[in-house]
Order: sequence, then C-alpha cells, then structure tokens
Amino acid sequence: MIVLASKSASRRAMLEAAGVAFEAQAANVDERAIEAGMEGARPDQVALALAEAKALAIPADERLVLGSDSLVVVENRRFDKPENREEAAEHLRFFSGKAMQLHSAAALARGGEIVWRHPAVAMLFTRELSEDFITAYLDAEWPAVAGCVGVFRIEAMGVQLFERIEGDQFTVLGMPLLPVLGALRDHGELPS
Repeated sequence: MIVLASKSASRRAMLEAAGVAFEAQAANVDERAIEAGMEGARPDQVALALAEAKALAIPADERLVLGSDSLVVVENRRFDKPENREEAAEHLRFFSGKAMQLHSAAALARGGEIVWRHPAVAMLFTRELSEDFITAYLDAEWPAVAGCVGVFRIEAMGVQLFERIEGDQFTVLGMPLLPVLGALRDHGELPS
C-alpha cells in the first residue's frame, strides 16, 4: 500500500478507479514559499518541485509516497488556486478566449528519497466566456472549485469552459496517472 500525499478528491478517485491500494495523508507544504524560491523557473520545474516536496513531506518509512501537483499558465502568467469567489471570477475573465497550459507532475519517495518523478502538460483552449456564464458557473461550482487551479473540475461543469483540449485526460484531472502506474509496477507495488 502506498501513501498519497494529497487531499485531492480527483487524485484519490483516479487511484481508486485504477485499483491502487493507498492511504491518503495531506502533505503540509508551503507551496507559495517553494514557488517564491523558484523565481524564473519553468512551470514544469515548479510543478515537479511541488510534487517532490509533497512526497517528501510525509514521514519516511519503507512505503512509497506519491506526491503530485498541478499549475496553470496562461499568457506566461502562472495562476494559483483562487483565494475567494471574486478572484475566481477574475481568473475566468483572464482565461476567456485563451490557451491554458496545465502542468501536472508526480513524484515517488521512499525512505525520504525521491525515487521517481514525471512532469506532464496538457493544453486547454478556453472559449469566450460571458459575464452571465461566469456568474452562473460560479453559482453552480463555488466553492467546489475553490481548491482547483484553473477554477475548474473537468469531470463536472468545468468542461463547459473549453472548446478543445490537447493532452492526456489524467493530466487534466491533476496527475499523470499512466506514468504513475508504470512507476508503481516498476517498484513492485502493482503486478506487472
């Protein structure tokens, strides 16, 4: 059994659906401090550093610890989870009609050492969003999307934000699941 260093419902659901035995523990990581120390780093490097920090934040034993993180970049501007509904609306206005890069990364740690890492990216093309849509969307989805980078859950109404998506659906959900499953097989956690 592995440890998932996350409280993300989406990541838990992916692992459950894939038949992976895990225990979820929230990682106590200051994401903003890590990001601040990586000024000028590429988005994939930041997502990977956050995933690694989460994997290392859970007390080390011999179980594998899976850390994962996602971040959104639109027009070279990185977005974090919105702090409140007003900021969520501002993010959606900014995303309207633009291409969104969604970077997701995963890392495995064992005994306090990173033993595997993998970054992934998906492109999501946001349609033009009217003020009426943004209001109705947030009426329906807030506060569920408060903890979501990009202010959406693709498995819910968030799919209505986009006209096209390029990339792996699991990456969009918040974790590059297929490479994770391969790494779990390589480390003896899943049958090969």
